[in-house]
Amino acid sequence: MQQFSDALQAIGFELLDDQKKQLIDRLKTLLLEKVQTGSIEEHFSMSKYLAGALHKDYSNLSRLFSDVEGVTLEQYFILQKIEKAKEWLIYGEHTLSEIAWKLGYSSTQHLSSQFKKITGMTPSQFKERGSPLRKSLDDLV
Repeated sequence: MQQFSDALQAIGFELLDDQKKQLIDRLKTLLLEKVQTGSIEEHFSMSKYLAGALHKDYSNLSRLFSDVEGVTLEQYFILQKIEKAKEWLIYGEHTLSEIAWKLGYSSTQHLSSQFKKITGMTPSQFKERGSPLRKSLDDLV
């Protein structure tokens, strides 16, 4: 089994024999799907959403995720939203106001300040520089 696992890792895959790893992957998938829909309500409760979808206590999910991934679920969710914002900015599909609304931000200022905190630049500066600054969603954690 170890040889098989090693062979998979050599080509970028891994066995999901660990229930904790499967749970973390499910958490990531749920959050990524939520971001990709572009329909996050302004008062969206990530804790209620995840706890309800997985029928587990959110504090346990959060602790497990942080222990294994080294970032909180909230930080991971924010990173996903910022990457989606980058995508929409590059392709010019939506205005900044539309992006903020679709990603559940209370205002464009809130999105802009979070964007700058994570990327070091404003959405306008990012748009001017273009796509080489985008990360693959798989590379976010």
